[in-house]
Amino acid sequence: MKMNQMVQYLKQLSGKVNTSMYASIQDQSNPHHISMLRQMQKEIKMKNTLEVPLNRLRVVVFDLETTGFYPNKGDAILSIGAIKVTGETIEQETFYSLVQSNTAPSEEVTELTGINAEDLEDAPPLSEVLAQFYKFIKGHTLVAHHAKHEQAFMQHATWSLMRANFDHRIVDTSFLIRIADPELKGFQLEECCTNCGVEVKDRHHALGDAKMTAELWCHYLKQIQEMGFTNLREVYERLARLG
Repeated sequence: MKMNQMVQYLKQLSGKVNTSMYASIQDQSNPHHISMLRQMQKEIKMKNTLEVPLNRLRVVVFDLETTGFYPNKGDAILSIGAIKVTGETIEQETFYSLVQSNTAPSEEVTELTGINAEDLEDAPPLSEVLAQFYKFIKGHTLVAHHAKHEQAFMQHATWSLMRANFDHRIVDTSFLIRIADPELKGFQLEECCTNCGVEVKDRHHALGDAKMTAELWCHYLKQIQEMGFTNLREVYERLARLG
C-alpha cells in the first residue's frame, strides 16, 4: 500500500473531526448560502460509522461531473448527483443539480456529458448547490467510485467558499472490490458494472453514474458480508494488511 493511501486509512480509522476555525470568506457568492454552508459544516459530525453493521450502514452514493481532473488548475464542478442507500437497499431519495458557470464547457466535455453552456447559465451557483447537497447528505457516510476525484473537488469547493476542510468520510467502492474481487484489474465504472452484471446506462450523467455506483456498492457489500466482514473498521483493517 502506498504511503498516502495508508495515511488515508489511518485518518479514516481515527474518525476524528477537523475543528479548525473558519477564516473570512473571500468568495463573492450569496452570503446567505455561505452562512448556511458554515452552519451545516459545523453540524456535520463524523459518527462512529466504522462500527455500524454493514447491513444497517446508511450512505449517500454520489458522483460529480467536472470540466477536467484538476480543481487547483481551474477545473470546475458541472453537476452533482446522489442517491441514498441503507445496507444493500437502494432508496428512492435522490439529489441532482447542475452548477452555474460563466465558462462554457469544452466541446469534448459537452459531447461526453451532454451539458452545454446554456444549461449552466440558468443553474444555481455552487454555494447554493453545496448547501442543498449538505442538507441532503447530513451526517451520512459518502460513497464514490474513484473517490479521490470527488474528494479533491469537494475539498477545493468547500475551501474556496468557506476556508474550511471537507470533513465527510468518503468510502471508495474500490476498497470493497480489492477485498471481494482481487483479480479484477480494471477499475473503470463500466468495467466494474459489466463484471458484476449491473446495466451500464446514463453514463457520464452525475445521477446516472451515482445510481450505477450504488448498485455496484450493494453488490460488493453483499459479497464482503458473505466473507465475514461486519463493519467498515474490519474492511479498513483488511486493506491495511493487504499492503
